[in-house]
Amino acid sequence: MKRTLAITASCLLLLCLAGVMPIQAQPSAADDVVTIAGVVRNKDNRKKLENVTITLPGSNIGTVTNADGYFALKVRASDAVNELKASHVGYINATLSLKDLTSLTDLTVWMIPAANVLSQITVYADPRQIVEDAIAKIPANYAANKNLLTAFYRETVQKRRRYISLSEAVMSIYKTEYTNRDVRSDRVRIEKGRRLVSPRLSDTLAIKLMGGPTLSINLDLVKNENTLLYPKDLDNYEFRLEDPVSLDNRLQYVVSFQPRVTLDYALFYGKIYVDHQQLAFTRIEFSLDMRDRLKAVEAILKHKPLGLRFRPQEVSYLVTYKLQNGVAYLNYIRNEMRFKCDWKKRLFSATYTVLSEMVVTDRKPETTNPIPYRTAFKERQIFNEMVDVYWNEDFWKEYNILEPTESLEHAVERLKKR
Repeated sequence: MKRTLAITASCLLLLCLAGVMPIQAQPSAADDVVTIAGVVRNKDNRKKLENVTITLPGSNIGTVTNADGYFALKVRASDAVNELKASHVGYINATLSLKDLTSLTDLTVWMIPAANVLSQITVYADPRQIVEDAIAKIPANYAANKNLLTAFYRETVQKRRRYISLSEAVMSIYKTEYTNRDVRSDRVRIEKGRRLVSPRLSDTLAIKLMGGPTLSINLDLVKNENTLLYPKDLDNYEFRLEDPVSLDNRLQYVVSFQPRVTLDYALFYGKIYVDHQQLAFTRIEFSLDMRDRLKAVEAILKHKPLGLRFRPQEVSYLVTYKLQNGVAYLNYIRNEMRFKCDWKKRLFSATYTVLSEMVVTDRKPETTNPIPYRTAFKERQIFNEMVDVYWNEDFWKEYNILEPTESLEHAVERLKKR
């Protein structure tokens, strides 16, 4: 297999990716659930901040803010939750005390941009060496035990500016030890999900792309050796050291990379963030090199109908890890694909955008029981065909989810009316 990005292929109907089934027991309804919700803003300019990591110190519960800067967390009333913590690249951590507040559902968290302190960071002569040293320290910096993660996954499809599909699920993710960068024993199981698709026949486009709920396995670049961070593949790239930034109140090396060779498959370009003190990967932003469109098509497209012309415009990824008690854990994955499709002998083309997001909302350490193969997600299964039709507003109940943006909420209402 070419060592580009080994992402599971998932069949798409209406461009939706893959998934599966059984329902796991939820927290007891007798336990009252408290919602903690609000918005995160830049204190300097009041701008709402996207992809801010929100955690409750002393627990493994967390989420991220949506594109509107909004977040919501559900916790049991019996849990002792005294404060909320927000962290984001380039900002000083913000901690908000929840004691004595009359309302927990209309919070505003202010974050202050962090000034880089260049004198506190040791500059490597060779930025590639930073990446190599961080790869060598993966066994020490990431979980040495099995973990069972709870995560929320959402994928949306837009045709031009109009949403034509929404599929989302709560899923369990079984992770083996990071001392072995082999993901063949890692598994995903969908616990509960729902979908909403456009009824218009003209919106149906049956193609097969790379993606789906197994992003949590295949795009875990630190765990999956068959990806970007394979030591021998570093020869394909040139590296440059950028200005350091702050993340979680810790200085980060920022190493940018771009292809230095031409191969028979598409490479990537982007930025790698490495914790200065611990040499752990904390954030990786990268995009598919589009200079050769044929190679880009080969990288993401697995099947299309005869006569359909498929032209990728952009394929980008974001993977983040959260340091907790000296150990880094998978936190958030985002994949955005934008492409044009048209049929031969037709005058106009349509632009489609597929956005997939996964956020880890809870983690159970020392879990030794793997997800049984019979209930695990299979590559041949299709996500939006195996989850339920869209339900009422209380569908998720006690589950923590990635809050929908305002535009997505409006799109859902329009689709439900149809």
